[in-house]
Amino acid sequence: MRIDNREVKQILLINDVVGHSHVGMVAMLPILTYQGHSVYNLPTALVSNTLDYGHFNVMETTEYMRGTLPVWQKLGFRFDAVCTGLMFSEEQARLVADYCTRLHGEGTTVFVDPIMGDGGRLYNGITQRQVELMREMVGVADLTFPNYTEACYLAGIPFKPEGMTWPEACGLLDSIVRLGARSVVVTSARVDGETCVIGRRSDTPLEGVAQDHAEGRYFLLPYHELPLAFHGTGDIFSAVLIGHLMNGESLKASTQTAMTVVSRLIDRNRDQQDKCLGIPIEQCLDLL
Repeated sequence: MRIDNREVKQILLINDVVGHSHVGMVAMLPILTYQGHSVYNLPTALVSNTLDYGHFNVMETTEYMRGTLPVWQKLGFRFDAVCTGLMFSEEQARLVADYCTRLHGEGTTVFVDPIMGDGGRLYNGITQRQVELMREMVGVADLTFPNYTEACYLAGIPFKPEGMTWPEACGLLDSIVRLGARSVVVTSARVDGETCVIGRRSDTPLEGVAQDHAEGRYFLLPYHELPLAFHGTGDIFSAVLIGHLMNGESLKASTQTAMTVVSRLIDRNRDQQDKCLGIPIEQCLDLL
């Protein structure tokens, strides 16, 4: 199927569904759909609201996932791309890692958002075993986009609050590639005193993803950090990045576009009182 001379891609999101905030899958679905893709979902959990409210309810969907994946396999469902997000147990991480490995072998583009921590620490409930399983999942990723904290855990190197030098940043990217990831983007990085997003493109062709080898292997894209902490901006970044990649743009160009969109969305909604609600993306699709 084609829209405006572009092929419509079938994209599967494996992430949590939050009932009271525009985060996770709730934030990603409208963006990817607006960009012209057919989007499907496999929820890892139903969550009442973001955890920062202090009171919440979580229902893991591991049993549902365990039953759904064989059904999809029997029915022969195929996806052009799959993007994984938050896992709520070691069993979920294993199920998804095995599923992504099989999909990758069938030619599906695999995007991995290794949601594990921030600010130099793992999130509550994330175990070292889950970190190890996430390394396995990253090992079959065509692109993984950890934040700096998650990148350090994946690479097994210390988190440096003061940031990195450019050679250290390239070394971090190389360490994640050695896990098996073909390309890497690290967000919330600080390099030579500058807040930025850093990346390394793949050295080999990626199925369904354009590459511009003239841009060089590594890139650094600086940005001005806005003093506003909206929930879900990482999910928005991921969705915009994936959507543009699947529409034929290069990794560096797609990353810059995702950064610009997130900045514009934050600026438009800066007066919103409750930042835990995330950004009302359906009201801001014109900024995409």
